Amino acid sequence: MLRTPTLPLLAPAALALLLSVAVRAEDAPRPVSPGTQAAPSLSADTLKPGKPAVKPYLADAALPDAVQILPSPPAHDAPLDKADRAAFNSTRVLKGTPRWDLAANDVAEGAAAVLENFACVLGTRIDQARVPAVINLLERARLDLARATRAPKVHYRRLRPFVGNEAPICVQRSQALADSFSYPSGHATQGWAYALILASLVPEKATPILVRGRAYGESRIVCGVHWLSDVAAGRLTGTAVFAALMGDATFRADLDRARAELRSAMAAPVTAPDQAACTRETDALREPPLEF
Repeated sequence: MLRTPTLPLLAPAALALLLSVAVRAEDAPRPVSPGTQAAPSLSADTLKPGKPAVKPYLADAALPDAVQILPSPPAHDAPLDKADRAAFNSTRVLKGTPRWDLAANDVAEGAAAVLENFACVLGTRIDQARVPAVINLLERARLDLARATRAPKVHYRRLRPFVGNEAPICVQRSQALADSFSYPSGHATQGWAYALILASLVPEKATPILVRGRAYGESRIVCGVHWLSDVAAGRLTGTAVFAALMGDATFRADLDRARAELRSAMAAPVTAPDQAACTRETDALREPPLEF
């Protein structure tokens, strides 16, 4: 009688080994075609928020959906894409100028850093120890701003302008920075939203505060770490989050407390900002580096 050939029965351990090899082969990264820049994997994204020290204001349902609000990043070779590249290339010559130095200074973010960055337009350096309500307001809002930018960054996974070239940027290059996503600019989102908040706290200084907030975002273009359209999208995202925050009763109550506290701090004997630094800042901002 003819017998049908059979494969030898594998021991359970051997079978498990073969299956694990097959799974690893399936999961192995596929090679990228030469000359193609691949977006980093989501596991490499450094923008995942850590454990927050304070609670954000907005519930998930109240947080603006920036993926729906923002336009898509410019397509390759579209007019806005060409404008993005022109802005990046033209601002490389600013290295070594006061505007470049201001961009490097604006890399610092967070409540304390922004209060220092806005000292010249406020007319005083604010000791953060004396304004805990202001710090709380800005830091809680910062969590909402980070949440709002997270979704479009992951959705579009846009590469930063310095990736794939050796053009100068105002910060040290790192893989972590290269692997983080570009659209929209988190710094521009935060800087513009903080400017809107500060303008609400000190409305008589709204114009210089908002000018400084715009420049804070433009610093990311000068620095070479964001495209022009990233910054424009950041301002739109910051405006959307600020509008949502103004609809939150807790935020409005904290805003009122911060307003009274900041006015008291500004009325007390204060430390004037460095006038030489303020003069350099004014000179650097007199002519915007870009035309929109």
